[in-house]
Amino acid sequence: MVRQFLPLNGLRAFEASARHLSFTRAAIELCVTQAAVSQQVKGLEKRLGVTLFQRLPRGLKITAEGEALLPTVSASFDQMATTLDRIEAGQVRELLFLGVVGTFAVGWLLPRLADFQRRHPFIDVRVSTNNNRVDPAAEGLDLAIRFGSGSWHGTEAQRLSEAPLSALCIPKLAEDLRSPADLAGATLLRSYRTDEWSTWFAAAGVPPADQVNAGIVFDSSVAMMEAALQGLGVALAPPSMFARHLSSGAVVQPFATTISLGSYWLTRLQSRPVTPAMRAFSDWIVAQA
Repeated sequence: MVRQFLPLNGLRAFEASARHLSFTRAAIELCVTQAAVSQQVKGLEKRLGVTLFQRLPRGLKITAEGEALLPTVSASFDQMATTLDRIEAGQVRELLFLGVVGTFAVGWLLPRLADFQRRHPFIDVRVSTNNNRVDPAAEGLDLAIRFGSGSWHGTEAQRLSEAPLSALCIPKLAEDLRSPADLAGATLLRSYRTDEWSTWFAAAGVPPADQVNAGIVFDSSVAMMEAALQGLGVALAPPSMFARHLSSGAVVQPFATTISLGSYWLTRLQSRPVTPAMRAFSDWIVAQA
């Protein structure tokens, strides 16, 4: 196929302007003048015979024609950038896009990730963290480490480890905790799951009438543990993910009672083909776990 001349400068100016809805901010990103960006977009509009932006007193408004063009242009530039990233000093590098629930990333993966890099120096891992709410397809993830039952539609899941929850707090707060029932007078920290503390109290033998279900709600155990470290209350979190805090004495586990409400899983969309990088990471993390 003979490919017609592509106005790359104009397309780049259009794409940046569409993201910022501003010629000025696009010019800052592209390290050119605002006038240059405006002229490049005008040239592209003239070639296409359409208007891509409405010029407003305070910025830009993308037109229907611009909306139709933007996804293709953005995806093309992203693909080119990804390919260029893979080629470094004549050595083709593989990229692995990995989504990880924040607790697992901080408490388990990051301390071990250097080992994977040593074993696979030509795989570049791009880690994005989340609060266990992730859309692998929309985010372009090769693999995602998630917490739950292992059942997600259209997803292949491989169990990595359980993560039992227990009460964790700073030593000063633990001094007033003689039995699990004493937690009724403490500030409780929890995730968005409302049944966590009631389940833990039941496992600890605390009668329902003495249980306290209210508490400060966090969207991640990492933030919850930071609050616990600052003495804001007692966290219900997985001790295995905060082993460093426990070994240093920054936090303690006042009671042995634990509950299991799920596991960590390595997941892949069934529609996503397995690449060598995905296979290498899967084999490594399963062996580590």
